[in-house]
Amino acid sequence: MSNQSSGQTEGAVAGSKDSFSNALTKNIVAMSVWLMLSIINSSMVRTFLRHSIFYENPRYIMFICMVMNDALQLTLVTALYVLSYIFRKIHASVCCLLVAVLTTRSTPLLLAGMALERYIAICFPLHYSQMCTVQRTTVLIGLIFALTSAPPITDLLITLVREPPTFFHSAIFCDHSLLFRDRSIYYKNCVFDGTYLSCVTLTLLYTYCKIMLTAKAASAGLASVKRARNTVLLHGVQLLLCMLAFVVPSLQAALISLFPRLSLEIRYIFFLLVYIIPRFLSPIIYGFRDEMFRKYWKRDLVCQKHSLVRVKARSLTVNVT
Repeated sequence: MSNQSSGQTEGAVAGSKDSFSNALTKNIVAMSVWLMLSIINSSMVRTFLRHSIFYENPRYIMFICMVMNDALQLTLVTALYVLSYIFRKIHASVCCLLVAVLTTRSTPLLLAGMALERYIAICFPLHYSQMCTVQRTTVLIGLIFALTSAPPITDLLITLVREPPTFFHSAIFCDHSLLFRDRSIYYKNCVFDGTYLSCVTLTLLYTYCKIMLTAKAASAGLASVKRARNTVLLHGVQLLLCMLAFVVPSLQAALISLFPRLSLEIRYIFFLLVYIIPRFLSPIIYGFRDEMFRKYWKRDLVCQKHSLVRVKARSLTVNVT
């Protein structure tokens, strides 16, 4: 975004005000979704940590990393959304820290890693234990987060060099395009995002085609091959939703400039499409579809429910006596 279009967007956003009822409804919905997904994600992390069978399996290690990453991103974006209604503008230096941490780039790379794991498990089952180890999975996850941290770090460095010191002491509407205004940041991120999203897309297509060929040739264990194929297909749907995050800034700015009176509604729709809906898919793909994880997850939920009932019964007994 250029400085001129950034200023137009900021003016449109700052000049629009929601009615109290609309603002309250939007924030209640956002907080309710955040709370529901946080409960689901925390219960999944709890199940993962309680059973060694999961944190010794590369498949579930990458899954739980995606769950925790999604939980962090959802918490940050929900906090920013609520803060935008309470304060409208916040300190630019605080916005820098929040926006730098708020990145959806790690999700597509984790999807590619999980698709490769399924590909090796189906196409090279005899070599799976040698190729997919916990140590190699940890290195891969570290590499993924190193790659995804590079763009926001360079964004901050370029902004520190190009912007005057007074900018970081000013109050702004916390948005990536309004914070990182230098044109070189936009081109840099376009190159980076285009390169690694292309690599992720090719990885998903390759693994899906290979698993499809294995499914046709398989004479035994066909059900597991079909599940792996469907899992990679769902990863492709997740990737398409993740790609919205890279299209949205330009599309959102264009729509806000065309319809400035609907700026808040446009932001809210994109907030739901980009940051909320994709977060529902991770629990569905592994939490609900995976038989082994679902079995342990249900068992832990039942045990937790029974423990809560016992605590309530004891407290009632103490109160009566």
